[in-house]
Amino acid sequence: MRKALGITLLSTVLAAGSASAQSKTGTTIAQFLGIEPSARHAGMGNAGVALDEGIESVYYNPAALGGLTGLAAQVSHSALFAGITYDYLAVGLPLTWGTLFGSLTALNSGEIEVRTVAQPLGTGENYTVSNFAVGVGYGRHVTDRFAAGAQVNYVNETIWHTSQHVVTFNVGTVYALPESGLRIGSSLSNLGTGGRFTGRDLAIQFDSDPDRHGDNSSLPGNQFTEEFPVPILFRVGVSLPHRINDQNELLLSMDAFHPNDNTESISAGAEWSWKDALALRAGYQNLFQRDSELGLTLGGGIRAGIGESRFHVDYAWASHEHLNEMHRTTLVLEF
Repeated sequence: MRKALGITLLSTVLAAGSASAQSKTGTTIAQFLGIEPSARHAGMGNAGVALDEGIESVYYNPAALGGLTGLAAQVSHSALFAGITYDYLAVGLPLTWGTLFGSLTALNSGEIEVRTVAQPLGTGENYTVSNFAVGVGYGRHVTDRFAAGAQVNYVNETIWHTSQHVVTFNVGTVYALPESGLRIGSSLSNLGTGGRFTGRDLAIQFDSDPDRHGDNSSLPGNQFTEEFPVPILFRVGVSLPHRINDQNELLLSMDAFHPNDNTESISAGAEWSWKDALALRAGYQNLFQRDSELGLTLGGGIRAGIGESRFHVDYAWASHEHLNEMHRTTLVLEF
């Protein structure tokens, strides 16, 4: 078992170490899909593709739905840089033939003053950038060791009066070894076709022949943007719990990432929990990624129960090299 775990971890490191020669950062749309909603996972460096099953793991791997045994809900809020806010709501409903899942993701810039070359101090108007995604998923345990899941998402991005929309898919699997607690997970996120922006902000006045006088030099026209791809991300990783004693447990996790718009990287994290009531976490994001601005993450959380229901509240802090650090809070209810 130790040899198998060592080989898996070595393969993960080598997979992330072979970075491509040219970065494609900034070449895809719907970048908000890459913002991780779980404060628990964020505190562990967002290495969550193989973590223990729960509704907060579904974002990283839809196969986590197979482990839900009761109704569960997750609410997350993130305060990002420049006053940008991120919110996430998810609900999981176990049934006899599997688990259904629904999620809503929203990102909002707040009001931004309109400035032009002619009016650099502002036109008196304000605009907003808003993104949202609605997802529906399904997952189940195929065997006592293997689980699989899938999710479909409708994604919309709007910049003032211009918008684009696409449909994406997430799929994932988890294989568990109950004897040791080792879990091996993989997922493919945001698989879909590209999208192009349309809207009245792209309307123009067109002069078909500027050298010709006397004709209509203000014909109505539209500009067309090219089609941009979505940020596809392949994850593979492992997690391993270690019970220190009856009251203390340590959970280790490591993920390797292969995105279509950046270089490969590795994230890793650890969680120490006491009596399944208090947890402290630490991690590091995007090791080996070229020009990465992310790094250390820290977090913590508390768990409690009311009757047969349980809840946990988590917080995470993440560093950023040039912009402000990021803060996440998550509330999970389990019935």
